[in-house]
Amino acid sequence: MSGPANSEDEATQTGPKGVISDWRKFKMESEDQAEATPNKRELLRQMSEESRDRLNRKMSIQEYELIQEEDESAMRRYRKQCMQEMHERLSFGPKFEGLYELESGEAFLEVIEKEHHLTVVVVHVYADSVSGCEVLNSCLNCLASEYPSVKFCRIHADATGASERFTDDVLPALLVYKAGELLGNFLHVTSHLNEEFFATDVEAFLNEYGLLPEKEFMACPDEEGNPASDVE
Repeated sequence: MSGPANSEDEATQTGPKGVISDWRKFKMESEDQAEATPNKRELLRQMSEESRDRLNRKMSIQEYELIQEEDESAMRRYRKQCMQEMHERLSFGPKFEGLYELESGEAFLEVIEKEHHLTVVVVHVYADSVSGCEVLNSCLNCLASEYPSVKFCRIHADATGASERFTDDVLPALLVYKAGELLGNFLHVTSHLNEEFFATDVEAFLNEYGLLPEKEFMACPDEEGNPASDVE
């Protein structure tokens, strides 16, 4: 009559699964010993003698590859977890999407004065009739996806309530604020760019004055070249 398998049967497993089981057990026991009292360490040493003896035997290539594969998989998960934790620590403050339209001077003042003190606010003052304004809007919309911690906005010159200051000859204008303070005031900004310019040119111009934060890093791809997924 057959009965339930006892612990001795489990302890005498052979083949790759048996060796890996012993390896895991020995690894856990080694970690326990580092924190144990002298008496407990001696007890653990005696308990692990059999495991060490069996691990010291010559492993087959299949057994070695299985253990190595498990170690590499654990390391990949560990790296992903570290990257995720670092990303969470660095991702402070609110996040934004796209280019925001400010409908009035009051909205203009509000975004300057009430936005989070860590947030860089870039405001494009434009006019539909001024060359370069439409292209600059497209560029800022692209940069908004690259710098989600920066709030990119635009406002028509007539909506500012100060249209006499924002005449066509000074447009397009870029104003950069942080914590209510004006950091950059660039009038007729297209005169600082090439006749044909792109988002990378606007990015380089703002970076020249140190007005953009570092780009948020993307999750590193795994060894197979796929984007890093959630930690398992």
